[in-house]
Amino acid sequence: MDYRKRLEELIIERALKVADEPIFKLSSGKMSNYYLDLRTITLDPEGGYLIGNLIYEMVKDKKPDAVGGLTLGADPIAYATSLISFINKNPIKPFVVRKEPKGHGTGKQIEGNVKPGESVFILEDVVTTAGSSLKACKVAKDFGLNILGVIALVDREEGGEENLRKEGFELISVFKVSEFLDK
Repeated sequence: MDYRKRLEELIIERALKVADEPIFKLSSGKMSNYYLDLRTITLDPEGGYLIGNLIYEMVKDKKPDAVGGLTLGADPIAYATSLISFINKNPIKPFVVRKEPKGHGTGKQIEGNVKPGESVFILEDVVTTAGSSLKACKVAKDFGLNILGVIALVDREEGGEENLRKEGFELISVFKVSEFLDK
């Protein structure tokens, strides 16, 4: 099965919304004439299966201890990748970066079984300017994790890759948004 091709079909069918005028407000506050609602894919059984296999294949040779990122976008991607890694007898742990430290208990901002010194990939559904990715990278780095790179399902090609590079992080994307908009 061509996981990437099938994922592309699902994104076009379900997640990509295009309008003649910029009616979609992005997390950056910017208005856009297209929007990618990837949760319609990441929170779907088939979508999770495809994504888990794709991301696992992308990371397995780099031997990360874990994958995760800022909640909520990264969570289903991390869980799917972790499950596929376990099925392949090469467990990669998932972890979650809270937007703010927990207000009670231990006050943690990172949830999961990761420990300082471990190598991780930061995951993201869509990267625009990479604000969320950079926040997750900072929290993970401050915790003591070694960041191998940032993986996004879709790069909107609006400066995120450059912003990550400036901070010393590589962006690896499954798709560039131009692949969808040029069709």
